[in-house]
Amino acid sequence: MKINRILIAIDDSKYADNAAAFGFDLAHAYKADVGLVNVMEPIITSSADTNILGGTPFEPNIGNDPEFIRIQKESSDNIIQRTVNTYGSDLKVTHFTEYGSKADGIIDCANEFGADLIVVGTHNRTGIDRLLMGSVAEHVVRHSKVPVLVIPFKEEN
Repeated sequence: MKINRILIAIDDSKYADNAAAFGFDLAHAYKADVGLVNVMEPIITSSADTNILGGTPFEPNIGNDPEFIRIQKESSDNIIQRTVNTYGSDLKVTHFTEYGSKADGIIDCANEFGADLIVVGTHNRTGIDRLLMGSVAEHVVRHSKVPVLVIPFKEEN
């Protein structure tokens, strides 16, 4: 199998940074193009008149604010640029900023980029944390059409 295009999922965490370092090392070894994707999930907030006891539903009111969207985009651009500068300034890098489900955004970008491999980090959540938070990496592994390399992060003791 030839690896020509590697999609690396990043966010502003040490877990993603660890995965990016590994993904860029692979890209250098295979002389592969890199796609970086940062997926921003929508923020759901309650309206000012929310009646918690009455069960008034949450509304996505801040997520549609143009200033908020601009700030999110700028933050994503900074994360991507910092990652490129740190690991891949000598490689061809395409970047994507997606909005929505992180796992679905990663899979969609892999298809759009024509990735041969997806690299994602993992938070190593277990038990109730994993049940409540879900697992982006697990969803990507289960639904991707290309191989997924999940990079664990070991906490230093």
